[in-house]
Amino acid sequence: MKRLALLFLLSSFLVACAPATSSPTSIVNVSVSPAAQPFLSDLFACADSSSVTLNLTSDSPDLSLSLGQPDGWAGLSFQVAAEDILVVVSLASPIAALTDESAWAIFAGQGNPSTQVWAYASAEETQKAFESALMDGRSVTSFARLAVSPSHMLTALTSDPNAIGILPRRWMNNQLRELYVVASVPVLALTPAEPAGSVRELIACLQK
Repeated sequence: MKRLALLFLLSSFLVACAPATSSPTSIVNVSVSPAAQPFLSDLFACADSSSVTLNLTSDSPDLSLSLGQPDGWAGLSFQVAAEDILVVVSLASPIAALTDESAWAIFAGQGNPSTQVWAYASAEETQKAFESALMDGRSVTSFARLAVSPSHMLTALTSDPNAIGILPRRWMNNQLRELYVVASVPVLALTPAEPAGSVRELIACLQK
């Protein structure tokens, strides 16, 4: 009897000392377009609240974030936010607030010759929204310098008081000045199929 009691106490001690097993963590493959990168912090916050691990990849993602819908997209899209596309300059720029007509004239190459226009490649999501809303689908002046990303645009505009360019609002910093709101575009969560499980939870969280 004493031996049974001793064995029971020993087994209870071993169970109590065994390390606790953590709940399994779901992994979601995620892709984020350059213009939508500021929204990645929101996605990580949602992932933390749902015990989801995000794996950033461009290879067959389960979920993608984008400003507007990419050309030829055949999957599903869900709006999770909205983003303003802005015409901006540095704080040292002499350019005042713009109207539709004056903004169009500058980016069409009809503004002050000392003003350096910056734009993106025509296929970039911010540029497509800008040209659709302000330029009637036409391209900007061929004398515009091309930024390869919003980060590059941010650096170019901050460092040159004669520069003018285009940024999504969440890329703005305190060294830049907003001149004109071109458009408000949807921030989309894209999925290749009907979302389920952790992907559905992340989208619902972003939409709150």
